[in-house]
Amino acid sequence: MTEHTSQDSVSAGEQESPSDSELRRLSPFELKDELIQVADEAVKTRAAVMLNAGRGNPNWIATTPREAFFLLGQFALAESRRVWNEPGVGLSGMPRSPGIARRLHDFLNASDDDAAVQLLRDALDYGESTLRFNPDRFVWELTDAVIGDNYPVPDRMLVHAERIVQEYLARELFADRPPPGRFDLFAVEGGTAAMTYIFRSLMVNGLLQKGDTIALGAPIFTPYLGIPHLEEFSLHTVDIQQSAQTKDGVRTWQYPDAELRKLEDPRIKAFFVVNPSNPGAVAIQQESVDRLVELVRTRRPDLLILTDDVYGTFVNGFRSLAADLPRNTLLVYSYSKHFGCTGWRLGVVALHEDNILDEALARQPPARRARMEERYGSITLNPGKLKFIDRMVADSRAVALNHTAGLSLPQQLQMTLFSLFSLLDPGDFYKKRCQRICQDRLEALFEGLGVPLREDPLRTAYYQTLDLEAWCREHIGEDFVRFVEEHHDPLDIVFTLARRHGVVLLNGSGFGGPPWSARVSLANLEDDEYPRIGKDLQDVVRRAIDEWMKAGGVLPPELH
Repeated sequence: MTEHTSQDSVSAGEQESPSDSELRRLSPFELKDELIQVADEAVKTRAAVMLNAGRGNPNWIATTPREAFFLLGQFALAESRRVWNEPGVGLSGMPRSPGIARRLHDFLNASDDDAAVQLLRDALDYGESTLRFNPDRFVWELTDAVIGDNYPVPDRMLVHAERIVQEYLARELFADRPPPGRFDLFAVEGGTAAMTYIFRSLMVNGLLQKGDTIALGAPIFTPYLGIPHLEEFSLHTVDIQQSAQTKDGVRTWQYPDAELRKLEDPRIKAFFVVNPSNPGAVAIQQESVDRLVELVRTRRPDLLILTDDVYGTFVNGFRSLAADLPRNTLLVYSYSKHFGCTGWRLGVVALHEDNILDEALARQPPARRARMEERYGSITLNPGKLKFIDRMVADSRAVALNHTAGLSLPQQLQMTLFSLFSLLDPGDFYKKRCQRICQDRLEALFEGLGVPLREDPLRTAYYQTLDLEAWCREHIGEDFVRFVEEHHDPLDIVFTLARRHGVVLLNGSGFGGPPWSARVSLANLEDDEYPRIGKDLQDVVRRAIDEWMKAGGVLPPELH
């Protein structure tokens, strides 16, 4: 392990690297750009290929629902030409919906019998037979959506699309056991847009105010560390640490009871959590869920829970906190990781029809209600009765542009087709394949590390955060850990990997995690590249051990 400001890191004539204090101010995603430059220079002088295991953009995609999207586009273009067909010009709106379902069936019957055709056939049957859709209305929505010639109506989400996504969430995030009642959905441009809209609407509606305190399930996705402290929010934060350990001192990325009890403090207005976690990459264990449910129901019925469940599909039997605490929970889900569609920007916000936010709005003092009625008075005759989730829609377009609000129709269609693909997948073949991809890469990483992999059914295997300090303390000893801390900076781990091996990882400290840790994305490289990353990490530790031994350190006999 060599310091990134050491002599060998600066070539003659080059400007010296930024200081440790400057680099620590950067988020891991911004620091990654610095590391890529270092790694790129390293591989130019070695017979190596740069491996960027930093960002979590998956290198697989769901092909069948995409093929169905383009096939449906062909049908939609034919429909637009049925009434008005000039070179380069078709009919907008396609108003002649009677018989459109039959025409789509005929179109599919005349097409090659491939997976996309079968998905659309099954989707029509599912909509008509299971969800009791009117066939022509259902197909007209699909057809108009793929053309993209209209604003979204309703603006929050298309009627049939919302119903299908509700079914998808019930299956994938509630393990087919959703709570009674209905979740209203707002289709948004991915999970990041969801968080932006949520915080904005909570603030402008007085449900959170500057100076309030919220809790963060830490470590957590780095942008979520920064959002509360922006000037427009100015929120105080309390960390609820995933600090539980096994008897052997191995971090499990779970919440000890003492950490959850912090939520009893009435000053904490909301609990912001990623579940399954990032970077820890595990789902909250059932014992902790039960304790949280008991705490909310008996002592904190006013606590808002904001949960980002994007990795839920990578854990079998996953159930969102919204399943057990529907009244208290705002749920965010993004399609990006499971379906390999970060470029599509597809996500939803889900809020149960019976929720504490709408109750809080109804209880606000007259002066606050008057201000909110003035804010939303231009879009409804009853602004006081406007639900929080519908206020989010309006706020997403600065209220005055509410008539253009909503996720684009082609995006909503692709989201619908992804959902149908999952709902109609016999035996969850696609889901199991995605899980297997990540698990195989995790096993390869640990094979390269030369370390046994502990089984954990709550692990997503989408990321692996390696706490090198904890491992070294357990296997080498406290003297070695102290030596490293005295002679190196935690960022040396990721900079040494980049410089010596051309490997880019994210620093765990940037997520609020252990300072001497690094996060490996298991989603975005080829399977056979992960053993190399494991070996390169092993080399970093070995070099630090050699340095320590030259200074007089004594290695335990079992590691000789």
